[in-house]
Amino acid sequence: MKPTLYQRITAPFIEPYVRYQHADVLHAIRLGMAVIFALLINEVTNFPHGEWTTITVFIILGLLQYQGAIYTKAKERVLGTLLGIGIALWVLWFNQHAGAWLWVDYALIGLLSGIIGYLAVRKLGYTGLLTGITMLMIVSDLGKNSIGHDGIYRVLNILLGTGVAVAVTLILPLKSTLMWRFLLSGNLDACSSLYAGVGRHIDTAEGVVDDAVQKLNPVAFSVEEVPVDRALVTALQQINKRLLAVRPHIAATASESGINKTTLETIQRTHRNIIGTIDLLLSAAPRLANIEIDEENHILLIHYQHELTQAMQHMAAVLRSPSDEMFRPITRIAVSEYPSVQHLAFEWQGYFWLTQTLQTQLQQLSDLLQATKPQWFAASGLGYQRREQRRIKEQGGETDLHL
Repeated sequence: MKPTLYQRITAPFIEPYVRYQHADVLHAIRLGMAVIFALLINEVTNFPHGEWTTITVFIILGLLQYQGAIYTKAKERVLGTLLGIGIALWVLWFNQHAGAWLWVDYALIGLLSGIIGYLAVRKLGYTGLLTGITMLMIVSDLGKNSIGHDGIYRVLNILLGTGVAVAVTLILPLKSTLMWRFLLSGNLDACSSLYAGVGRHIDTAEGVVDDAVQKLNPVAFSVEEVPVDRALVTALQQINKRLLAVRPHIAATASESGINKTTLETIQRTHRNIIGTIDLLLSAAPRLANIEIDEENHILLIHYQHELTQAMQHMAAVLRSPSDEMFRPITRIAVSEYPSVQHLAFEWQGYFWLTQTLQTQLQQLSDLLQATKPQWFAASGLGYQRREQRRIKEQGGETDLHL
């Protein structure tokens, strides 16, 4: 059903999928609104060095679109600012009460700067950088008997700017957790389609390619020479494009959901391994059509293909779904229960080994997603999930993802 004009206008406000398709434009609008809001706050507060409020807004929001990344940056900026204030006030206290020579104070500031720089490189990162910058804002005029009023006002403006940046993310929020889910779901669906095409090709044991496989690869295969299939190359390029697009969302998804970043990296690695295994299966398939296989193992192969294809489609559907569904076991089929596989030609044994590897990888991914599901499901936004549930109930279908 074609969407109405009203639905097209309101989609960016209520449909996360549409927001992601226009994320750059929405990000620009949101940044502009944040800067205007920061300027208005400067007019009300009239603090000196009000430019730091707008500068902070731009630093936090300028290159970041998604809530998790923005919150992480804001948290680091606030923490670094507060640590810098604490250290600077201690330096000022030392200067006022210790009665030391000025060169001692300078040596102390240099020592503290070195320690902060070391920690910034080793562990603190952006937080360490802001700690040092904030400290120096306040103590840089130490030799002029100043207590750093200008620096303190800069700090206050930084905190105000951080608050504005965080508040504005509530306007048309963009969640990395949802983007992470949709991209992974899209790749599992695409891998399922490719793998199903391989199964249909191998099922033509006499080397006759059916219509479905012909669409996937219109050029006939031969054992000696395997031509380049442009449609297949394009499909794999799209899969790899989505794989790479997931990477920037891992840190933000960890921040939004509370999932350990190492776990998300493991999911990403398994995701990449699944793509690699299917690529190997695609490379092996054309050479198997003319190699004999007995009926029992042929049936086993068909069952395997069906089970794993359905498993990928199911995992993709659960990732997309706004309902709290379970990831089911991948398949109960095991090659070890079919000793006749060991008597097949070397090429077929290799193909079965790759298929079993894919089964193991899919099960690992399923287990990881099921273990982390309460966290990434909750982080996706209750409002979004309720709206999707109502829409599915009314229309009887899932939103089509074009990612």
